[in-house]
Amino acid sequence: MQEKYADLLLNECLNINNQPLLISSPIECYKFVQILALKAYQKGVKDIYIDYSDEIIKQLQLKHLNAIELKNSPYWNKKIFDEYAKKDAVFLMLSSYEKRENLDNEKLELVAKVSQLSRPLFKEKQLKNEIGWTIASVATKVWADKLFPNEINNLEKLWKIIYQICLVNTNNPNKEWRKKLEKLNQRCNYMNKKQYNYLKFRNSLGTDIIIQLVDKHIWANGQSLVKNQKIIENMPTEEIFTAPYKYGTNGIVYNSKPLVHNGVLIDDFMLKFENGKVVDFKAKQGYETLKAIIEFDETSNMLGEIALVDYDSNISNLGLIFYETLYDENASCHMALGSAYLECVQKLTDQINHSGNHVDFMFGTSDLEVIGIKDNQEEIIMKNGNFVI
Repeated sequence: MQEKYADLLLNECLNINNQPLLISSPIECYKFVQILALKAYQKGVKDIYIDYSDEIIKQLQLKHLNAIELKNSPYWNKKIFDEYAKKDAVFLMLSSYEKRENLDNEKLELVAKVSQLSRPLFKEKQLKNEIGWTIASVATKVWADKLFPNEINNLEKLWKIIYQICLVNTNNPNKEWRKKLEKLNQRCNYMNKKQYNYLKFRNSLGTDIIIQLVDKHIWANGQSLVKNQKIIENMPTEEIFTAPYKYGTNGIVYNSKPLVHNGVLIDDFMLKFENGKVVDFKAKQGYETLKAIIEFDETSNMLGEIALVDYDSNISNLGLIFYETLYDENASCHMALGSAYLECVQKLTDQINHSGNHVDFMFGTSDLEVIGIKDNQEEIIMKNGNFVI
């Protein structure tokens, strides 16, 4: 089954030919990476760089290295991404749950910034859709133990869930994903024709927020066109998303699922916005990490993305909190603090937010109501957490 998953990621997601390829992965998944590398070489790729991460080594570095040493460590300093961005490489980023406890918050904030800011060319090309990239999850024992702590074969169970969510267990995963993406494209087309001025969100958690959208905004999904090649950037994807007007968010939003950022769990939090900026926030768990996200730079306290996802979705219906943003964000409507994606506007504009950071958090619930407002007229887009369009 891992070979089918590798085929899906390389062929349908990255649409790889013979471009250079950078794969980042937890070291625990080296056997899966070997499968990916073999298939890539068979496709004609000549240049493959593997960026392994070892979570135990990372934690040792955080405990024993000083700030300068951490900045120079390849575990955090990702300048190699820029070297491959110069080559117009494609990037496959394999993610998993990271557990970090009893570590220095200042060091965690430092390495988060180093990881983001050490690859400016990659981030620029990524936001402009000038390079192919895909992020996908892989099963690790740490993640399996988090989700199923009392089960003996929990790693095997987690892999099966990944195959189910990513449709790898179907006869033709590529065909199934094309069907799913067509449905998301239809929703994007509907929303792009409507061109709502505002979206209003309310639910029983206390979320009550209005988000102004950019003039002539574009709704997109997890598939983009990069140099005339279709790329699926998130595997899996259930969302459609667009760019808010950076000064146009007002109200309060409460999270509906935990956010794991840089290995730290943030939960039971709320954000209050005025004229686009976070002016107050609270968190029962992970307050300092949430504070670091908001204060990452001058504009990381503003929204760069609003995404709509059916509550009744392939992932949500499993009833699991994955503690992995890629999966949890595709089971819930979500927003992102930080930079907007340029594919969501018709041309470069100062109406959207620009930041060195982009952090998604989930707020969708089974009773979420979403209302579109155009020329002071209101229309229901989502009711009881699901699309009505």
